[in-house]
Amino acid sequence: MDMNLSVHHHLTMKHFDNSPLVYGEDNFTHNITATDHNNASECANIMMPQELFLTLGLISLVENILVVLAIIKNRNLHSPMYCFICCLAVSDMLVSVSNVVETMFMMLHDNGLIMMMPSMMQHLDNVIDIMICSSVVSSLSFLSTIAADRYITIFYALRYHSIMTTQRAATIIVVVWSASITASTFFIFYYTNKAVIICLVTFFFITLVFTAVLYLHMFILAHVHSRRIMAFHKSRRQATSMKGAITLTILLGVFIICWGPFFLHLVLILSCPKNPNCKCFFSYFNLFLILIICNSLIDPLIYAYRSQELRKTLKELIFCSWGFVM
Repeated sequence: MDMNLSVHHHLTMKHFDNSPLVYGEDNFTHNITATDHNNASECANIMMPQELFLTLGLISLVENILVVLAIIKNRNLHSPMYCFICCLAVSDMLVSVSNVVETMFMMLHDNGLIMMMPSMMQHLDNVIDIMICSSVVSSLSFLSTIAADRYITIFYALRYHSIMTTQRAATIIVVVWSASITASTFFIFYYTNKAVIICLVTFFFITLVFTAVLYLHMFILAHVHSRRIMAFHKSRRQATSMKGAITLTILLGVFIICWGPFFLHLVLILSCPKNPNCKCFFSYFNLFLILIICNSLIDPLIYAYRSQELRKTLKELIFCSWGFVM
Protein backbone atom coordinates (compact mmCIF):
# COMPACT_ATOMS: atom_id res chain seq x y z
CA MET A 1 0.00 0.00 0.00
CA ASP A 2 1.16 3.56 -0.71
CA MET A 3 0.01 5.22 2.49
CA ASN A 4 2.05 3.79 5.35
CA LEU A 5 2.12 4.72 9.00
CA SER A 6 5.63 3.30 9.09
CA VAL A 7 7.26 4.59 5.92
CA HIS A 8 10.66 5.64 7.25
CA HIS A 9 12.32 2.79 5.36
CA HIS A 10 10.08 3.10 2.33
CA LEU A 11 11.47 6.57 1.66
CA THR A 12 14.65 4.91 0.45
CA MET A 13 12.78 2.54 -1.86
CA LYS A 14 11.55 3.66 -5.25
CA HIS A 15 8.14 2.02 -5.15
CA PHE A 16 7.25 3.81 -1.89
CA ASP A 17 8.91 7.13 -2.64
CA ASN A 18 5.60 8.84 -3.47
CA SER A 19 3.68 7.96 -0.35
CA PRO A 20 0.82 10.46 0.15
CA LEU A 21 1.33 10.26 3.88
CA VAL A 22 4.80 11.70 3.44
CA TYR A 23 4.17 14.41 0.89
CA GLY A 24 0.56 15.20 1.70
CA GLU A 25 -1.20 14.70 -1.62
CA ASP A 26 -4.84 15.71 -1.31
CA ASN A 27 -5.93 13.06 -3.79
CA PHE A 28 -5.02 9.82 -2.05
CA THR A 29 -5.59 7.66 -5.12
CA HIS A 30 -2.90 9.34 -7.24
CA ASN A 31 0.82 9.89 -6.78
CA ILE A 32 2.25 13.37 -6.55
CA THR A 33 3.66 14.94 -9.67
CA ALA A 34 7.36 15.25 -10.35
CA THR A 35 7.10 19.00 -9.78
CA ASP A 36 5.60 18.52 -6.31
CA HIS A 37 8.33 16.05 -5.49
CA ASN A 38 11.02 18.51 -6.52
CA ASN A 39 9.43 21.26 -4.41
CA ALA A 40 9.39 18.97 -1.39
CA SER A 41 13.00 18.00 -1.97
CA GLU A 42 14.08 21.66 -1.82
CA CYS A 43 13.58 21.48 1.95
CA ALA A 44 16.00 19.71 4.23
CA ASN A 45 14.96 16.06 4.03
CA ILE A 46 16.31 14.35 7.15
CA MET A 47 17.36 10.79 6.40
CA MET A 48 17.91 8.40 9.28
CA PRO A 49 20.14 5.31 9.02
CA GLN A 50 18.33 1.99 9.28
CA GLU A 51 20.74 0.96 12.03
CA LEU A 52 19.36 3.75 14.23
CA PHE A 53 15.77 2.53 13.80
CA LEU A 54 16.85 -1.04 14.53
CA THR A 55 18.85 -0.08 17.65
CA LEU A 56 16.08 2.06 19.14
CA GLY A 57 13.50 -0.59 18.30
CA LEU A 58 15.44 -3.38 20.01
CA ILE A 59 16.12 -1.30 23.15
CA SER A 60 12.49 -0.25 23.53
CA LEU A 61 11.34 -3.83 22.88
CA VAL A 62 13.56 -5.22 25.65
CA GLU A 63 12.50 -2.43 28.04
CA ASN A 64 8.79 -3.02 27.55
CA ILE A 65 9.14 -6.79 27.79
CA LEU A 66 10.85 -6.30 31.16
CA VAL A 67 8.01 -4.02 32.33
CA VAL A 68 5.38 -6.59 31.35
CA LEU A 69 7.31 -9.42 33.04
CA ALA A 70 7.83 -7.33 36.19
CA ILE A 71 4.12 -6.56 36.51
CA ILE A 72 3.23 -10.22 35.97
CA LYS A 73 5.86 -11.39 38.47
CA ASN A 74 5.05 -9.03 41.36
CA ARG A 75 1.64 -9.63 42.97
CA ASN A 76 1.77 -6.17 44.51
CA LEU A 77 1.51 -4.77 40.98
CA HIS A 78 -1.66 -6.64 40.08
CA SER A 79 -3.90 -3.63 40.68
CA PRO A 80 -6.12 -2.29 37.86
CA MET A 81 -3.82 0.69 37.28
CA TYR A 82 -0.77 -1.51 36.74
CA CYS A 83 -2.79 -3.82 34.51
CA PHE A 84 -3.56 -0.78 32.36
CA ILE A 85 0.11 0.25 32.46
CA CYS A 86 1.01 -3.29 31.37
CA CYS A 87 -1.32 -2.87 28.39
CA LEU A 88 0.31 0.49 27.66
CA ALA A 89 3.67 -1.30 27.60
CA VAL A 90 2.24 -3.86 25.18
CA SER A 91 1.06 -0.99 22.97
CA ASP A 92 4.63 0.35 22.94
CA MET A 93 5.86 -3.15 22.12
CA LEU A 94 3.73 -3.12 18.97
CA VAL A 95 5.67 -0.10 17.72
CA SER A 96 8.98 -1.73 18.66
CA VAL A 97 8.17 -5.09 17.06
CA SER A 98 6.84 -3.54 13.85
CA ASN A 99 9.90 -1.30 13.63
CA VAL A 100 12.38 -4.14 14.20
CA VAL A 101 10.63 -6.51 11.77
CA GLU A 102 10.33 -3.91 9.03
CA THR A 103 13.90 -2.67 9.49
CA MET A 104 15.29 -6.20 9.25
CA PHE A 105 13.28 -6.92 6.10
CA MET A 106 14.38 -3.65 4.52
CA MET A 107 18.05 -4.24 5.38
CA LEU A 108 17.94 -7.77 4.01
CA HIS A 109 16.15 -6.55 0.90
CA ASP A 110 18.54 -3.64 0.32
CA ASN A 111 21.52 -6.00 0.57
CA GLY A 112 19.98 -8.45 -1.87
CA LEU A 113 19.71 -11.24 0.71
CA ILE A 114 15.97 -11.71 0.18
CA MET A 115 13.64 -11.00 -2.71
CA MET A 116 10.10 -9.92 -1.88
CA MET A 117 7.21 -10.02 -4.32
CA PRO A 118 5.06 -6.86 -4.45
CA SER A 119 2.08 -8.79 -3.05
CA MET A 120 4.18 -10.05 -0.14
CA MET A 121 5.48 -6.53 0.51
CA GLN A 122 1.92 -5.21 0.51
CA HIS A 123 0.77 -7.83 3.04
CA LEU A 124 3.77 -7.07 5.26
CA ASP A 125 3.01 -3.34 5.08
CA ASN A 126 -0.63 -3.95 5.98
CA VAL A 127 0.31 -6.00 9.05
CA ILE A 128 2.93 -3.46 10.20
CA ASP A 129 0.59 -0.52 9.67
CA ILE A 130 -2.21 -2.24 11.59
CA MET A 131 0.21 -2.88 14.47
CA ILE A 132 1.32 0.76 14.59
CA CYS A 133 -2.21 2.11 14.23
CA SER A 134 -3.38 -0.30 16.95
CA SER A 135 -0.56 0.99 19.12
CA VAL A 136 -1.56 4.65 18.88
CA VAL A 137 -5.29 3.95 19.31
CA SER A 138 -4.74 1.61 22.28
CA SER A 139 -2.16 3.95 23.84
CA LEU A 140 -4.57 6.87 23.75
CA SER A 141 -7.36 4.66 25.09
CA PHE A 142 -5.30 3.31 27.99
CA LEU A 143 -3.95 6.75 28.88
CA SER A 144 -7.56 7.92 29.15
CA THR A 145 -8.48 4.77 31.09
CA ILE A 146 -5.64 5.29 33.57
CA ALA A 147 -6.68 8.93 33.97
CA ALA A 148 -10.23 7.80 34.77
CA ASP A 149 -8.86 5.19 37.18
CA ARG A 150 -6.77 7.82 39.03
CA TYR A 151 -9.78 10.14 39.09
CA ILE A 152 -11.91 7.46 40.76
CA THR A 153 -9.09 6.66 43.19
CA ILE A 154 -8.84 10.28 44.32
CA PHE A 155 -12.46 11.39 44.38
CA TYR A 156 -14.18 8.10 45.18
CA ALA A 157 -11.48 6.55 47.34
CA LEU A 158 -13.84 4.72 49.71
CA ARG A 159 -15.78 3.17 46.83
CA TYR A 160 -12.85 2.52 44.50
CA HIS A 161 -12.70 -1.27 44.91
CA SER A 162 -16.43 -1.61 44.32
CA ILE A 163 -16.29 0.61 41.23
CA MET A 164 -13.05 -0.64 39.63
CA THR A 165 -13.35 -4.38 40.18
CA THR A 166 -11.01 -6.91 38.60
CA GLN A 167 -13.80 -8.07 36.30
CA ARG A 168 -14.52 -4.53 35.11
CA ALA A 169 -10.82 -3.86 34.56
CA ALA A 170 -10.54 -7.05 32.48
CA THR A 171 -13.63 -6.07 30.49
CA ILE A 172 -12.17 -2.62 29.79
CA ILE A 173 -8.91 -4.18 28.59
CA VAL A 174 -10.70 -6.61 26.24
CA VAL A 175 -12.94 -3.86 24.85
CA VAL A 176 -10.03 -1.45 24.27
CA TRP A 177 -7.90 -4.02 22.47
CA SER A 178 -10.81 -5.31 20.38
CA ALA A 179 -11.83 -1.79 19.39
CA SER A 180 -8.22 -0.77 18.66
CA ILE A 181 -7.50 -3.72 16.39
CA THR A 182 -10.85 -3.43 14.60
CA ALA A 183 -10.54 0.32 14.08
CA SER A 184 -6.92 0.02 12.93
CA THR A 185 -7.79 -2.67 10.39
CA PHE A 186 -10.58 -0.45 9.09
CA PHE A 187 -8.27 2.58 8.94
CA ILE A 188 -5.57 0.75 6.98
CA PHE A 189 -7.82 -0.93 4.40
CA TYR A 190 -9.81 2.27 3.77
CA TYR A 191 -6.87 4.65 3.88
CA THR A 192 -7.85 6.29 0.56
CA ASN A 193 -10.80 7.98 2.26
CA LYS A 194 -10.00 11.30 3.91
CA ALA A 195 -12.59 10.50 6.56
CA VAL A 196 -10.19 7.90 7.96
CA ILE A 197 -7.51 10.50 8.75
CA ILE A 198 -10.19 12.87 10.08
CA CYS A 199 -11.44 10.14 12.43
CA LEU A 200 -7.92 9.35 13.65
CA VAL A 201 -7.04 13.00 14.28
CA THR A 202 -10.42 13.64 15.95
CA PHE A 203 -9.94 10.63 18.23
CA PHE A 204 -6.50 11.96 19.17
CA PHE A 205 -7.84 15.37 20.21
CA ILE A 206 -10.95 14.01 21.95
CA THR A 207 -8.92 11.64 24.15
CA LEU A 208 -6.41 14.38 24.95
CA VAL A 209 -9.17 16.82 25.94
CA PHE A 210 -10.92 14.15 28.02
CA THR A 211 -7.70 13.24 29.83
CA ALA A 212 -6.69 16.88 30.30
CA VAL A 213 -10.08 17.76 31.82
CA LEU A 214 -9.78 14.88 34.30
CA TYR A 215 -6.25 15.88 35.29
CA LEU A 216 -7.22 19.54 35.60
CA HIS A 217 -10.10 18.66 37.89
CA MET A 218 -7.87 16.33 39.91
CA PHE A 219 -5.12 18.87 40.51
CA ILE A 220 -7.46 21.79 41.19
CA LEU A 221 -9.55 19.97 43.79
CA ALA A 222 -6.94 17.56 45.14
CA HIS A 223 -5.75 19.96 47.84
CA VAL A 224 -9.26 20.51 49.23
CA HIS A 225 -10.16 16.86 48.90
CA SER A 226 -6.94 15.75 50.61
CA ARG A 227 -7.96 17.59 53.78
CA ARG A 228 -11.24 15.71 53.80
CA ILE A 229 -9.48 12.37 53.33
CA MET A 230 -6.91 13.19 55.98
CA ALA A 231 -9.77 13.58 58.43
CA PHE A 232 -10.49 9.89 57.81
CA HIS A 233 -6.79 9.01 58.24
CA LYS A 234 -6.36 8.18 54.56
CA SER A 235 -3.58 10.65 53.79
CA ARG A 236 -1.14 7.94 52.70
CA ARG A 237 -3.58 6.61 50.15
CA GLN A 238 -4.24 10.13 48.88
CA ALA A 239 -0.52 10.73 48.42
CA THR A 240 -0.18 7.44 46.54
CA SER A 241 -3.11 8.29 44.28
CA MET A 242 -1.72 11.73 43.49
CA LYS A 243 1.67 10.20 42.75
CA GLY A 244 -0.01 7.91 40.25
CA ALA A 245 -1.79 10.88 38.70
CA ILE A 246 1.49 12.78 38.37
CA THR A 247 3.11 9.73 36.75
CA LEU A 248 0.34 9.53 34.18
CA THR A 249 0.61 13.29 33.58
CA ILE A 250 4.27 12.78 32.69
CA LEU A 251 3.35 9.87 30.40
CA LEU A 252 0.71 11.99 28.68
CA GLY A 253 3.16 14.86 28.22
CA VAL A 254 5.76 12.56 26.66
CA PHE A 255 3.08 11.04 24.40
CA ILE A 256 2.02 14.48 23.14
CA ILE A 257 5.62 15.52 22.47
CA CYS A 258 6.47 12.29 20.63
CA TRP A 259 3.22 11.74 18.70
CA GLY A 260 2.16 15.38 18.30
CA PRO A 261 4.28 16.12 15.19
CA PHE A 262 2.88 13.02 13.49
CA PHE A 263 -0.72 14.10 14.09
CA LEU A 264 0.14 17.65 13.01
CA HIS A 265 1.52 16.02 9.86
CA LEU A 266 -1.89 14.39 9.30
CA VAL A 267 -3.71 17.67 9.93
CA LEU A 268 -1.52 19.46 7.35
CA ILE A 269 -2.18 16.69 4.83
CA LEU A 270 -5.87 17.57 5.10
CA SER A 271 -5.53 21.36 5.30
CA CYS A 272 -2.60 22.34 3.04
CA PRO A 273 -1.21 19.37 1.09
CA LYS A 274 0.27 21.54 -1.69
CA ASN A 275 1.48 24.50 0.35
CA PRO A 276 5.31 24.85 0.10
CA ASN A 277 5.65 25.42 3.84
CA CYS A 278 3.59 22.32 4.56
CA LYS A 279 5.72 20.33 2.13
CA CYS A 280 8.80 21.40 4.06
CA PHE A 281 7.15 20.11 7.23
CA PHE A 282 6.43 16.81 5.47
CA SER A 283 10.12 16.43 4.67
CA TYR A 284 10.85 15.92 8.40
CA PHE A 285 8.71 12.78 8.53
CA ASN A 286 11.67 10.54 9.39
CA LEU A 287 12.30 12.64 12.50
CA PHE A 288 8.66 12.24 13.55
CA LEU A 289 9.02 8.47 13.30
CA ILE A 290 12.14 8.57 15.48
CA LEU A 291 10.12 10.50 18.09
CA ILE A 292 7.40 7.83 17.98
CA ILE A 293 9.95 5.09 18.66
CA CYS A 294 11.49 7.20 21.43
CA ASN A 295 8.08 7.33 23.12
CA SER A 296 8.16 3.54 23.39
CA LEU A 297 11.69 3.77 24.76
CA ILE A 298 11.01 6.52 27.32
CA ASP A 299 7.79 5.14 28.84
CA PRO A 300 9.45 2.19 30.67
CA LEU A 301 11.98 4.59 32.18
CA ILE A 302 9.12 6.69 33.54
CA TYR A 303 7.43 3.62 35.03
CA ALA A 304 10.64 2.58 36.76
CA TYR A 305 11.50 6.08 37.96
CA ARG A 306 8.07 6.77 39.44
CA SER A 307 7.36 3.35 41.00
CA GLN A 308 9.71 2.00 43.63
CA GLU A 309 7.96 -1.39 43.63
CA LEU A 310 8.27 -1.76 39.87
CA ARG A 311 11.87 -0.54 39.96
CA LYS A 312 12.72 -3.16 42.57
CA THR A 313 11.14 -5.96 40.51
CA LEU A 314 12.90 -4.80 37.34
CA LYS A 315 16.26 -4.93 39.14
CA GLU A 316 15.51 -8.48 40.27
CA LEU A 317 14.62 -9.53 36.73
CA ILE A 318 17.75 -7.93 35.25
CA PHE A 319 20.08 -9.40 37.87
CA CYS A 320 18.46 -12.84 37.58
CA SER A 321 18.79 -12.72 33.80
CA TRP A 322 22.43 -11.59 34.07
CA GLY A 323 23.16 -14.36 36.55
CA PHE A 324 21.52 -16.92 34.29
CA VAL A 325 23.61 -15.77 31.31
CA MET A 326 26.80 -15.81 33.38
